[in-house]
Amino acid sequence: MKLVKTTAATVALTATAMAGALAAATPAYAATYGGECGSGYSVVNSAPIGTKGTVFLTYSSSTGKNCAIAKRNTAGSAVLIEVGLGINPVGSHWPAYEGNYFTSYAGPIYLSAANKCVDWMGRISGTEGGKRGTNCG
Repeated sequence: MKLVKTTAATVALTATAMAGALAAATPAYAATYGGECGSGYSVVNSAPIGTKGTVFLTYSSSTGKNCAIAKRNTAGSAVLIEVGLGINPVGSHWPAYEGNYFTSYAGPIYLSAANKCVDWMGRISGTEGGKRGTNCG
């Protein structure tokens, strides 16, 4: 009987330690998508912008358009936030782009890209995140 209690206690302690490790790996104030692109748009991809925020790629099947926003983890004083979106491969110019000093997020920006691969990025105070050649369907 004592062996069973010890094993159960060990399993509970291990599970608690693992949950704590997983919680520590997630940023305390991660940015979340809040419908900034409008109704009908759902998040289809995202990427961290270092530890500063997240760039979200959304898509509307009814319009065939992608939308992107770059969002800080927490709003604050205005900082340079940029978001770019284009059909892959994007060269040195983003066909859809917004960049300025914002307190929370840049965008939304839109691009018709049904059945095309897209490149998308977000940049907050010089730290960049995003992906190239994704969401090709």
